[in-house]
Amino acid sequence: MVNPRNDSDQDHEPDTDGDGDIDETNAADMAEMADPSDLSDPADIADLGEVDRSPLAHEAEAALADIAAMLPEGEDRPGQRVMAQTVGDAIDLGGRVAIQAGTGTGKSLAYLIPAVLSGKTTVVATATKTLQDQLANKDLPRLAEAFDEPFTYSVLKGRSNYVCVQRLSEIEKGNQLGFDGMAERASTQELDQLAAWAEETTTGDKAELAVEPSYEAWAAVSVGSRECPGASRCPKGEECFAEKARAQAAASDVIVVNTHLFGLNLAADGAILPEHEVVVLDEAHQTEDIISATAGIEIGPGRLRALARLVKGLVDDEIMVAHLESSADLLHDTLEPHAGRRLKAPVRSDIIDAILDAREQADRSLDVMRKIKSDDTDVATRKQRVQLAATALVDDIDRLAELPPTDVAWVEGGRIPSLKVAPLDVGEFLVERLWDQPTVVLTSATLSPTIGATLGADDMEFIDVGSPFEFEENSLLYCAAHLPPPRSDAFEPASWDELERLITAAGGRTLALFTSHRACEAATEELRGRLDFPILRQGELSKGELTDQFKADDKTCLFATISFWQGVDVPGPTLSLVTIDKLPFPRPDEPLLQARREQARAEAFRTVDLPRASTMLAQGVGRLIRSATDRGVVAVLDNRLATSPHYRWELINALPPMPRTKEFNEVEKFLADL
Repeated sequence: MVNPRNDSDQDHEPDTDGDGDIDETNAADMAEMADPSDLSDPADIADLGEVDRSPLAHEAEAALADIAAMLPEGEDRPGQRVMAQTVGDAIDLGGRVAIQAGTGTGKSLAYLIPAVLSGKTTVVATATKTLQDQLANKDLPRLAEAFDEPFTYSVLKGRSNYVCVQRLSEIEKGNQLGFDGMAERASTQELDQLAAWAEETTTGDKAELAVEPSYEAWAAVSVGSRECPGASRCPKGEECFAEKARAQAAASDVIVVNTHLFGLNLAADGAILPEHEVVVLDEAHQTEDIISATAGIEIGPGRLRALARLVKGLVDDEIMVAHLESSADLLHDTLEPHAGRRLKAPVRSDIIDAILDAREQADRSLDVMRKIKSDDTDVATRKQRVQLAATALVDDIDRLAELPPTDVAWVEGGRIPSLKVAPLDVGEFLVERLWDQPTVVLTSATLSPTIGATLGADDMEFIDVGSPFEFEENSLLYCAAHLPPPRSDAFEPASWDELERLITAAGGRTLALFTSHRACEAATEELRGRLDFPILRQGELSKGELTDQFKADDKTCLFATISFWQGVDVPGPTLSLVTIDKLPFPRPDEPLLQARREQARAEAFRTVDLPRASTMLAQGVGRLIRSATDRGVVAVLDNRLATSPHYRWELINALPPMPRTKEFNEVEKFLADL
């Protein structure tokens, strides 16, 4: 036993290689070896363990060995051992380190063990709910059993994830006019069920519910951070589930959050999370995008309509509500034609007018709220909700008038357009708000060696501890170099033919990944008429249901887009073939990346596009080998992986050490041997 010291879919691939010319070189032999000097060798990680280590690193190594021996799947993993030592050094000595740890490394235990042993308050931020659940329900309970001395841990989520006791009280009293316009839209039965659950739950966390509630019902019984008056000003503050979760987090040694909440905490100058000494950002390849989103602002018709519902629930003023709704419609209609476009100075007058109208309506709401006098605590609480939401909207609109040149504004498309603003470079933001932390650890199965510079930490150490899986023996990387170029009109029908024979050779068992919804839907429609194997398609069922059905039948194929390139775990023979239609370069017209390219100028392709494509490609390839016994093929239908003299080795070197071929008969033989 061991003792703690204390307690977007992408629908485009670049048609240039950075020099403005379409790559039309002959296919190179993919079996050709790259210059060894250009390759990192994860096999050398054993040597990393020979460096001088801190006392905590040695403690972590010993504790890891003890705990691994207790686990059913316990085994010595060199990469995990080196990672635990490296994290121990970073905590003991203070530092910043980025650790690429391939699938199967066991990276969560490798950073949790030294964090717990250190006795320092640690925040672990994850980008997906799957990993958050794994930490809370599996890894941390295991460590709690393994350590002789106890430590505490908790999961903290955003306020809207918890049922609001005050809102439930208002519904039960029935003393509001339409209750913010939401309760009247939800079924009485569903509201009654949520109220009964709230009486029994100890956490109030929506994730506990066996059935996902409707949007209307949950909106009626929860409150967002922009509208919550806080425990001290709420009649039910002492019973508040969100406040209880924050109190528990404040008393915990390890606090698990999602990266979005962590970013909001940085933007709020640390007002959301308790003080902490160690930060671990898992799935850190998503950090730049998430921090960019949380450091910016978003103004859209949805915020005006939400404000209208709040006002409607408090005052009987149909004219005011109508003005708010009308302002929302105006903003929607004004922004919609510009969806997907950057807003450069000078901004169009019609957009400015719509934004100013929204501000005027929010100001009027505040004026009306100031006139409301009541001794009713429920009325006072709902008044504060309106004031907070309106004030936040006014403040964000005022920020638009003072945007620095380092920020980018654009209109986000989708069903409801919105105006978004984000920093061009998150590095400056993080220098001010994150890098003064004593210890920051970034980790992921796929990390760019330049991630430190991207995030404003030029001195960040980067190591790759490899993966314990035997990719050389158990996998094969195939590039269909004979197919037409991906921008050719002949590519799509040729790719369908190639998919047909690949899936036939695999006997189903295929995860087909696409860079656009259109390509995914077209391939599904075409191949359902050709193949006898069942084909599931993203969008026809929920992500969880699709994954479950795919796992249940080893003949089934799953066709999906970008959200399935990461965070999908299907070990075993059900998944023996992963196909990728095109190299996942980001869209050229994505506004924020477009601005970053302009800033990078001649280096844009190398510094903006190529690192993102490398990381996403590695994520997609990583869906194949999920356990030590998995075997299979990754087939890339984009011939540029075999032909580009400018970047193919950067992409290949970012992948696991898989044997490579461009010969289909080798793929057939490999799959037949399975």
